[in-house]
Amino acid sequence: MNILVTVVAGYIGSHTVIELLESGHRVVVIDNLSNSCEKSLERVEEITGKKVPFYQVDIRDREGLGKVMGSFLEETGQHFDCCIHFAGLKSPNESIRIPLAYYDNNINGTLVLLDVLRGYGCKNLIFSSSASVYGDPAVIPVTEECPKGQCTNPYGWTKSMLEQILMDMHTADPEYNIVLLRYFNPLGAHRSGLIGEDPNGIPNNLMPYITQVAVGRREELSVYGDDYDTPDGTGIRDYIHVVDLACGHVKALKAIEEKCGLAVYNLGTGRGYSVLEVVRAFEEANGLKVPYVIKPRRAGDVAVSYSDPSKAERELGFKAKYDIVDMCRDAWNWQRKNPDGLKCENAIR
Repeated sequence: MNILVTVVAGYIGSHTVIELLESGHRVVVIDNLSNSCEKSLERVEEITGKKVPFYQVDIRDREGLGKVMGSFLEETGQHFDCCIHFAGLKSPNESIRIPLAYYDNNINGTLVLLDVLRGYGCKNLIFSSSASVYGDPAVIPVTEECPKGQCTNPYGWTKSMLEQILMDMHTADPEYNIVLLRYFNPLGAHRSGLIGEDPNGIPNNLMPYITQVAVGRREELSVYGDDYDTPDGTGIRDYIHVVDLACGHVKALKAIEEKCGLAVYNLGTGRGYSVLEVVRAFEEANGLKVPYVIKPRRAGDVAVSYSDPSKAERELGFKAKYDIVDMCRDAWNWQRKNPDGLKCENAIR
């Protein structure tokens, strides 16, 4: 298939492009590089041995998007068969501080993208959604039938609102085939250690915070809250290896090819781990100690969230292969090989 991917220089996007290329798909990528590093694309090309057409374009740039799609049509005589849409700001905590930036980038940008895609005949979309749409889940483990809840931060609301927009689009035009992938919590890195999670500033996610402490970039890990109603008081999440998550997108193309209409899938492992369990798993997997300090809860966090991923296994043939030990080993392999991250200033493009 001919696939347009929005955001390739980021964490999940870069791993997904590898899996798409290795599955034989033709990929064109766009990214505004606002929170990612173009050097990761160079490493994708190094891993796969394939050149990836790249355009530095913001999804709010209607003219720029039109040029990308027009150029592809002119060069190949074909339209894109599907768009895999990752582009969006993604920090729940940050979204509480700067909500307008999240609503502008995530919602306005997606509306522009969808309109341009429609103009170029692409009505197939895989959308990067989130388990945050469940809010504080009404049911554990979380199934796709679990009602969407009151989101606890603006980031979650952007995902929930965009899901509703996409559902309304399909209702209005049943020719659309849309897959909503609700991610749980990605960890790990590509086994090569060439790409991994490389956040700007202080990490908002658990694993890059752990690995930066382990490599000496930070003094200690901040654990936000130890008074939740969980066995050790820290929050419990469903962690999935980023390579498994990437493979889930390739599997989701099956639903697109079968003209699924609108389909929703959880991508997780079905197993919850607390923050302190992840810390201990990292220490045991890598023979390291991770000092940590307990801090107050963060606004917008929930106590427990983990998935029932059986629908994706049943309908897509997707099942996570990697466990928490693999995630911890691969995350450390990435960080120890790249102690300062990708150092974007060294990018050669």
